[in-house]
Amino acid sequence: MARKEEPKIQPSNELEKKIIEAFEVFDHSGKQVVDVREIGTILRSLGCCPTEAEIQEVILATENKEATGNVPLINFLPYMCKVMVEHRFYPASAEILLAAFRYFDKEGRGYLTKEKFAQLMLEEGEPFTQEEFDEMMQTALDPVTDTITYEYYINQLMVASKEVYDTADRIEEEKRMAAAAAPKKRRASSLLRAAQN
Repeated sequence: MARKEEPKIQPSNELEKKIIEAFEVFDHSGKQVVDVREIGTILRSLGCCPTEAEIQEVILATENKEATGNVPLINFLPYMCKVMVEHRFYPASAEILLAAFRYFDKEGRGYLTKEKFAQLMLEEGEPFTQEEFDEMMQTALDPVTDTITYEYYINQLMVASKEVYDTADRIEEEKRMAAAAAPKKRRASSLLRAAQN
């Protein structure tokens, strides 16, 4: 007997719509399921900047327990809505990034060499994979000077959208306003007392 197809999840607000759209780019089967290896890319496409440990945390919380190795949208969507409202994995500010680049630019030249940048990204802290590094270099590297002019690079990064976090903030504010405008629930006993007076 064939397994019944699950109904397609419909977004109930703009935040859910954005998360579903990002998820569906990697849902190659069209069954509202993605491979766990795609989660980091999905998070980054939403404007998140998670560490590898945080990606693993998302996978652990959302992975299909019966069929490991994939994450269903039905698990991912509510988890990510909460993440966005809480501003988890929020990107660093331009000021913090500039301070970090200046720390490594000991001579104060305004740029890092390709070699120094590669060493920092591939060997220090939480290292990038070669694929991640190569992708980053497409934006970071000045093809004329073969260096990373970091103020320009930071400006490029800041153009990257934080729109999903803004959407989460707007929806959360709408919920607060709706809750404040809703009539307060009262206990039946207090309603009876009020009616007797």
